[in-house]
Amino acid sequence: MAPHIWAMNKTLLSFGHGFSARALTPMLLAEGWRVIGTTRSSEKAAALVAEGVEARIWPGADLSADIAAARHVLISAGPGESGDPVLAALGAEIAAAVPHLDWVGYLSTTGVYGDHRGGWVDEATPLTPSTLRGQWRVEAEAAWQAIPGLPLHVFRLAGIYGPGRGPFAKVRAGTARRIIKPGQVFSRIHVDDIAQVLHASLARPDPGVVYNLCDDDPAPPEDVIGHAAELLGLPLPPAEDFEIAEMTPMARSFYAESKRVRNDRIKDNLGVTLRYPSYRDGLPALLALEQAKGG
Repeated sequence: MAPHIWAMNKTLLSFGHGFSARALTPMLLAEGWRVIGTTRSSEKAAALVAEGVEARIWPGADLSADIAAARHVLISAGPGESGDPVLAALGAEIAAAVPHLDWVGYLSTTGVYGDHRGGWVDEATPLTPSTLRGQWRVEAEAAWQAIPGLPLHVFRLAGIYGPGRGPFAKVRAGTARRIIKPGQVFSRIHVDDIAQVLHASLARPDPGVVYNLCDDDPAPPEDVIGHAAELLGLPLPPAEDFEIAEMTPMARSFYAESKRVRNDRIKDNLGVTLRYPSYRDGLPALLALEQAKGG
């Protein structure tokens, strides 16, 4: 099934071409893909162009020709109170394009599973989000799934980290905090592993599938901060009790859910071997990259 996709029509239209999509881009460009990415500002568009992406400032640009040209579509733009912005503006055009689409990817979140008090979840776990953002994601997934014939692949992402998105800056600045909430665990994933999963799925389309994207090591957040401090040779940031810690409503909401996310399907169905199966692999690699760049 896959060879004809790799051999021809290698055009990806990427909505909200951000952190994860930009990690995928070099892999595709090296294989002769055309990558069209939307962004909201001319400054961000210039950065995408420098990376080899055909940038479109959207909302604003007419994307009709791009939708007609693309055989593959990636949606990274998140939903809001009024729903999914891509569906709201272009859902009818994308639905009309179904006959020539080979692959559509939607980046969702493991927040759709809600709170499981540290228990394990997989792709078959019922969706019971406990936050408004999680509910918006459930609704957006369902809206995309409702388009007849759309070759949709849903990717539920755990907490993302990677270059420029690690704990080192806060640890160095002395602003890192080890918030202690007994039993709290998070799953996470390095952006390079997101990219390799998307790449593998593009090569092996399986419309209708849902994939959890996370590493093998769900862990308490304070352990990750502590490991970062250890790598830097700096003192352990102070521990703060979650119940009395000063936190923004957004930060506190992340602690409303605790679960361990299974990732067997990306390994079994796509043959993926994680580059960073634990933060204990990913953080040293990030630090080495920073140091190589003089950070």
